[in-house]
Parts: sequence; C-alpha cells; structure tokens
Amino acid sequence: MEEQDKKENGDYSGEIKGGMRPSMKLVVMGIINHKPKSMEVVLSCTPQEEEEEADVGLQLKVSFTEKAVQRNARVAGKWGRPETTLSYFPFAAGESFKMEIVCEHQQFRILIDGQPLCGFTHRALPLASLTALHVSGDLQLTKVA
Repeated sequence: MEEQDKKENGDYSGEIKGGMRPSMKLVVMGIINHKPKSMEVVLSCTPQEEEEEADVGLQLKVSFTEKAVQRNARVAGKWGRPETTLSYFPFAAGESFKMEIVCEHQQFRILIDGQPLCGFTHRALPLASLTALHVSGDLQLTKVA
C-alpha cells in the first residue's frame, strides 16, 4: 500500500500495485468501535470513486447486530449469490483484530487473528484486475498492508 492512499475515520481506499495474484496476502488491522453496526472490506477492479461500475472480486460485509460475515462478488455488473456460512463470529466490540486475506489459486482464504474464518472461491475475474482495496465501517484502522 502506498503513502498517498487515503485513510479517514476508519475508511481506507488504496491501490494494490499490479493487482492480486496467488500467494499474495493483504492485512487489515484495527479496533472495533464500542457500539459497532457494520464493517466492509472490498477488493475491486477500480478505485472507489467509480465504485458503482466496478466489478468486485471480494466483498466482506460484517454485521455486528446479526453476528454474520457475508461474502459476495459482482461480475459484469451483477452481484452473485451471497455466502454466509461461518463456524464462529470472531469480532467483538472494543477489541482489536488482524484480518488476513490470502489469495490462493482457487479462492481467497480469510483468517482473523491467525484462525481460519472462511474461504471464498474466485468468480471468473482475472485476479490481476483487482487493483483497489476499500475498508469502511465502525472501526479504527491501525494498519493496512
């Protein structure tokens, strides 16, 4: 991530130089607000300004009220079927977390504090086209790498 990437009030938009590729790992670290509602991490094809049109390779929507993490992708302008199955909900109000998004050949693997949370199979996008990372929601970011 670059120094000129924007980071404001828990919102972050940054460029992924050269796009995603297998064996690449993104790290998002932060502290959840004391009364959180939601948080979102998005890997998309273009910077956030054009987000309405951008295809999305991975959207992670965390709902604290429902204790759910929904995963989805938007390919050719159409959202796919969301995935919500989880073995546990790893986030707690006021607590810090370390999210790792590991890009593998077939899927993204998501780990929270070193523990596997879920996977999300790639949906027909060239991985290298995923060049933007956006993080928003009820959190205070401490590191994005």
